[in-house]
Amino acid sequence: MATLLIVHHTPSPNCQAMFEAVVSGATDPEIEDVRVVRVPALSATASDVLAADGYLLGTPANLGYMSGALKHFFDQVYYPCLDATRGRPFGYWVHGGNDVTGAVRGIESITTGLGWRRAAEAVTVTGEPGKGDVGKCWELGATVAAGLMG
Repeated sequence: MATLLIVHHTPSPNCQAMFEAVVSGATDPEIEDVRVVRVPALSATASDVLAADGYLLGTPANLGYMSGALKHFFDQVYYPCLDATRGRPFGYWVHGGNDVTGAVRGIESITTGLGWRRAAEAVTVTGEPGKGDVGKCWELGATVAAGLMG
């Protein structure tokens, strides 16, 4: 059975709504043989990353960058996971009040360095997530999880 690791920082109702939609998509009953593990960014470890076959990452955009929690996650896992996780699929979502450019740039830079392969389009939302945004989050979760099926 494949494992999908969802690493997230969800400090606001908007981030929580996006996270819940991603989880709902990833755990859809039509997706079989994929175990979904959810870990807050400040608790996720290199062991979690090494044990997973794919990743979903979620963060708010804070002060023009990803949250400190997600950055801390990357700082902790980067070198221990650098060679062992190359080529693994990932996706991500970012919520911001008015701009997510720096957060997106940071995530893209770090995941490129890790050699991870983006398996779905990123979902970026500024302001309150609408129904379409939540739907995109569901699709993100479902797409990355389905890609791990047998």
